[in-house]
Amino acid sequence: MLSNPLARAGRAAQTSRVSEFQFGGEFVWHPSPKLIAQSNLQQFIKKHQLDSYDELMRRSTTDIAWFWETVLRDLDIQFYKPYSRVVDLSEGKPWARWCVGGEMNIVHNMLDKYDGTETDNSLAIKSETEDGTMRRLTYKELRNQTDTMAAALRSLGLGRGDAIGVFMPMVPEIVVAMLAIIKIGGIFLPLFSGFGAAAIISRLNDAEAKALFTADGTHRRGKICSIKAITDEAGSHIPTLKHVIVLESMANGSSMTDFETHSWNDLMSLSTLDSQQSTARTSAEDPMMIIYTSGTTGRPKGAVHTHCGFPIKSAQDMWHGLDLHPDETLFWMTDMGWMMGPWEVFGTLLLGATMMLYDGAPDFPEPDRVWSLVDRHEVTALGVSPTLIRALRRYGDEIVHRHDLSSLRKFASTGEPWNPDPWMWLFQNVGRGKLPIINYSGGTEISGGIVMGNVLTPMKPCAFSGPLPGMAADVVDENGNPVRRQVGELVIREPWIGMTRGFWKDRQRYIDTYWSRFPDVWVHGDWAAIDDDGLWYILGRSDDTIKMGGKRVGPAEVESILVAHPQVSEAAAIGIPDPIKGEALICFCVLKKGANGDLTLAGELKKNVGRDLGKALAPREVVFVADIPKTRNAKVMRRIVRAAYLGETLGDTSALENPASLDDIKRAAM
Repeated sequence: MLSNPLARAGRAAQTSRVSEFQFGGEFVWHPSPKLIAQSNLQQFIKKHQLDSYDELMRRSTTDIAWFWETVLRDLDIQFYKPYSRVVDLSEGKPWARWCVGGEMNIVHNMLDKYDGTETDNSLAIKSETEDGTMRRLTYKELRNQTDTMAAALRSLGLGRGDAIGVFMPMVPEIVVAMLAIIKIGGIFLPLFSGFGAAAIISRLNDAEAKALFTADGTHRRGKICSIKAITDEAGSHIPTLKHVIVLESMANGSSMTDFETHSWNDLMSLSTLDSQQSTARTSAEDPMMIIYTSGTTGRPKGAVHTHCGFPIKSAQDMWHGLDLHPDETLFWMTDMGWMMGPWEVFGTLLLGATMMLYDGAPDFPEPDRVWSLVDRHEVTALGVSPTLIRALRRYGDEIVHRHDLSSLRKFASTGEPWNPDPWMWLFQNVGRGKLPIINYSGGTEISGGIVMGNVLTPMKPCAFSGPLPGMAADVVDENGNPVRRQVGELVIREPWIGMTRGFWKDRQRYIDTYWSRFPDVWVHGDWAAIDDDGLWYILGRSDDTIKMGGKRVGPAEVESILVAHPQVSEAAAIGIPDPIKGEALICFCVLKKGANGDLTLAGELKKNVGRDLGKALAPREVVFVADIPKTRNAKVMRRIVRAAYLGETLGDTSALENPASLDDIKRAAM
């Protein structure tokens, strides 16, 4: 009998997800003939004389050179020097090279090529901050500001190949910083604005960053949050850091002595800077971005992305899956430190559309803030997470209906699996039963999605239409054989243009993480299933990575903070199902002799994790135990820890060196 309500919820949630797959659901949304005819996907099928969507999927995954070259051409991706061939697999699928020999810079395709065109005068950015400040930038204004900041970076001696971090709120300047770094041939290093100092130190040191963009502060729930103070704390531990550029808005700065500090406003107003800046001619495969994602072991993984990789995949997903058109405004509730931030920037600008940025809490000062943002800024595509909808749903329907949401054409969602009730609430009460919810699932290393909805195929609650064009995805059993109507591992059988070019300075870890289980097959780490109607479902992580509110954190990163405390000798971190966040963090700690495992110490450990990784990633609970389940080679058996805590079947425990350690964990769940 499960006496722990969290354990009962965990088992119920997993059973619910599998049951939905096993028994299927009813189609609740069907595209109109007009929507199908006007869709980007149908136009692509028609233009390239394909008989059907099924034929597109077949050809895009069996003739990958044809497909990605066609995408590059249709998106009007311009090269300074043409590539000799679109893909080279001579070093094997994990090390596919794209746009071989080509020279380009993605900023040319996002800004420069629009000079003098109609797009130049259209809006690139709509923006609002928590205090109500609203701003807008046209493509021309964004290009001019990017050019000025690029000149400033060059004046500081920064250039091609230099890694530059960006630790800022979601305001227009964060896009300017991102594009200026890429324009000069630098490597953009996005950082979650809620990170603590330790998370920043580990990432910037790994990339040997030479500069960092930051801000003095931002607002959260009406209070000023100092970003610069965290920058100050982190900066002195990053020996390669030479320059910090500070966007001033709060007038609450502090002194920094280990590196040179520059005012954003001063740099942008220097009359000596040449605002007409040339865009660096980079190789198509030059690193353009390192975006860190937590894994199950070791330090965070720096996924390397190139000029002809991540941006192309982002735009293609937005174009084919989300059906985004140039006259649309996309608003995704995200942060630049998570992949959906850069994804939104790259995709909208390559398609000539408008991005909407919001910096602030989604339910402040009133719980209708999201719906009011859609209303005020005439958002046409709203990107959410199931976590956000679960949180907003509890405020009821009235706050939704007080706003004019007639601009909305579609929803999109990512972050973690749905459950039916909040999905149907969004569909019926916000979308009035008329708007598609385009589910989207992939990852940072993917550059976007593996599976996604679209506007050609009918939808069931919580489901995906299937793999995106160009993604040779499959669901397999433990032997790598395809399975249907049962849960299996999500895999990808062929390379795609957005795949990470490996992990920064760690080639073997990349192979071990994704390519070591089955020959020439990418194993993504998600449980998935396909129903009788061919619709796909993502059912959660098959590895130990913890996802809270769409934010990924590796157990090892949490555990390293816990064991840094002088009273803690060992630690294990797991994620358990949570009705709002998707998963909650539970930590188990073994104390050193003489330590007192009381509520005070538990609170201190929670605070430490929140301080170093950000409050959003703080544990729900810290449990003190005598021992942690491990193998003989000291590998923590997190799968068994989680099963014991949730009261689930433990599975094979033959590798456990210390089975008695499970007793404390089971008692904690009672």
